[in-house]
Amino acid sequence: MPKGKLVPGSAEDWLARAEGDLALAKVPLPEGGFYEDLCFHAQQAAEKALKAVYQYHGKRFRYTHDLDELVTGLTKEGIAVPPEVLEAASLTPYAWEARYPGLTEPQRLKNTAKHSVRPTWYCNGQGR
Repeated sequence: MPKGKLVPGSAEDWLARAEGDLALAKVPLPEGGFYEDLCFHAQQAAEKALKAVYQYHGKRFRYTHDLDELVTGLTKEGIAVPPEVLEAASLTPYAWEARYPGLTEPQRLKNTAKHSVRPTWYCNGQGR
């Protein structure tokens, strides 16, 4: 983040946006959809939630999609980060890499009752 530039929005604003992305990440995969697009929303939810913590504590952060960098910054500030949040760093590639054609193989499953909810293993890096 450029020096002197304040990040807009309150912690509550950032958290509300994180909750919106999390809701989108949980929707059943639409016909013709890609799992990595749902994982993008999971990554965005984690990113915005971490940025809400920065805002809550009055700390600045660099504009980045790198969840590991955001978590590391919090710990350097002495802010405790739960272990399950540390695991969120594995979602970083979904910020951009998995959404662009040709960089990864797209993942689709037929949208049936059996596959109507994204498998939890996919966003945890086991589906790539």
